[in-house]
Amino acid sequence: MELPDYKQCKVEGTPLKTVQDKLVARGLRDPWGWNEAWRYMGGFANNVSFIGALLKGFKWGFAAFVVAVGTVYFLESPNKDKKHH
Repeated sequence: MELPDYKQCKVEGTPLKTVQDKLVARGLRDPWGWNEAWRYMGGFANNVSFIGALLKGFKWGFAAFVVAVGTVYFLESPNKDKKHH
């Protein structure tokens, strides 16, 4: 994974610009604002949909479920013939 250069991350054009403006109005400044600007640059971090996040581990989870159900069915099937008093 290649991280973007910190010199390319600009606060202008991002929601962080409003935060910076509010800080300047109070006489404060955030020298590390560019550290979070990469999140709004696009291209580096992809947006994930709700369905995509929900189904991300579905294949492996379903496979584990099938194995677990098969194991329980296999281990309990001989016990059905025994009668308990």
